[in-house]
Amino acid sequence: MKHFSVLDLAPVLDGEDETQAFAHSLALARSVEKQGYHRFWLAEHHNMIGIASAATSVLIGYIAGGTERIRVGSGGVMLPNHAPLVIAEQFGTLAAMYPGRIDLGLGRAPGGDPKTAAALRRGLGSSGDTFPQDVLELKSYFGDGAGSTGVTAVPGSGARIPLYLLGSSDFSARLAARLGLPFAFASHFAPEYLMRALSLYRENYRPSEENPEPHAIVAANVFAAETDAEAHRLFTSLQQQFLGMIRGKRGKLKPPVDPEELAMSRAEAAHLDKMMSCSLVGSKDTVAKGLESLLHATEADEVIAASQIYDQSARRESFAIFAEVAEGCLHAGV
Repeated sequence: MKHFSVLDLAPVLDGEDETQAFAHSLALARSVEKQGYHRFWLAEHHNMIGIASAATSVLIGYIAGGTERIRVGSGGVMLPNHAPLVIAEQFGTLAAMYPGRIDLGLGRAPGGDPKTAAALRRGLGSSGDTFPQDVLELKSYFGDGAGSTGVTAVPGSGARIPLYLLGSSDFSARLAARLGLPFAFASHFAPEYLMRALSLYRENYRPSEENPEPHAIVAANVFAAETDAEAHRLFTSLQQQFLGMIRGKRGKLKPPVDPEELAMSRAEAAHLDKMMSCSLVGSKDTVAKGLESLLHATEADEVIAASQIYDQSARRESFAIFAEVAEGCLHAGV
């Protein structure tokens, strides 16, 4: 592992609003910057009451402006929702404001349900089917001069912002390999195809000028605490959130409960276990063993940690514990 990083969704806590969610995200970014984390990514989601990171580029600017060194970017921007030129201008602006600190991770999904996708005007000429062409068009705007359309992105031209492809299947893995781009897999909620996607990415990788070697990022839920029992209690906030998604009832992030209080059917429990199998939950020692196993299995170049913890002091402590564990793996060359 070369780096360890943070994936944040700007969760809105039960009893709070978006203003407080953004303040929590900034406090977290400042905290993890001191702990040695490499990057802080924010994800584009829409029509989700408990997630406030829909206007991703705006929030990236807020976080970058409130920190000093940590890289800040998207994990990711859902490119089919946007004209590539608009994203080039937005991220060109961010790169001009915060030189050398901005990443652009790109996803192919809409970041919401079909009704939301329609509201985002995806039916008017933009769909996931044009994703490869859109990525190339976007990339062209960051070169010198005009992009592939003959239009110059201002700001954006010459910015050469690092691009990353995100995915939860093999589509983006193959595309990232073909284009010579780093690849991040969303194993924190869709771990089923993780190993196949990584294998396809590495086997088919074509070196590029910017990225002579493949770079695989693996996402994991991280819930670390003083004891295993406390970590599993904190974990119930995410379990409640995912249960709500399974039942079609989305809402704000709820406080944790005792694990025994989670009421679910056998089918729901099986689905939940499948979705959340890439999770490191427990004390420092337990999380260390889990991270070592994950790295041995995936040979990931980077692990990006997601942590939907309700109590913000506990959330920052979880990331502090994981930083210690990850630093240990870095020093050991795992």
